[in-house]
Amino acid sequence: MNSEADVYDLKGLNCPLPVLRAKKRLAGMRPGGLLWVETTDPLAVIDIPAFCTEDGHRLVSSEATAGGHRFLIERHA
Repeated sequence: MNSEADVYDLKGLNCPLPVLRAKKRLAGMRPGGLLWVETTDPLAVIDIPAFCTEDGHRLVSSEATAGGHRFLIERHA
């Protein structure tokens, strides 16, 4: 895990909340900032990468976890 990245626990939330909350959190971060997003929503594996592409963020990592997924996102410059 990247020690410079915050962890945003969105487990238990269903679509579209993980994307909406990640979007809001990233908007308040400095460009180049890193954020781990953790979710249990099965649609997040589609929604989070699509959101990153759409908003210009870089999806650094996507990992399966017990019961969900975690994504490392770098805020666009």
